[in-house]
Amino acid sequence: MHKVLQLDGLRQISKLFAFLKDESGATAIEYGLIAAGISVVIIATVNAIGTTLKGKFTSISTQLK
Repeated sequence: MHKVLQLDGLRQISKLFAFLKDESGATAIEYGLIAAGISVVIIATVNAIGTTLKGKFTSISTQLK
């Protein structure tokens, strides 16, 4: 009975090491972080361009009046 408990403990430890060595989830997280970074850059760029365009259109509208 004691040897059975030891084998069960060894199996659990080996499963733990296999889980710690598995990096498949890390790749998905890395892709998610890259996508989030790209999204932040796109949003900042669109906001900056939008503000510039609004100023230009306001200027043109004022000149046309």
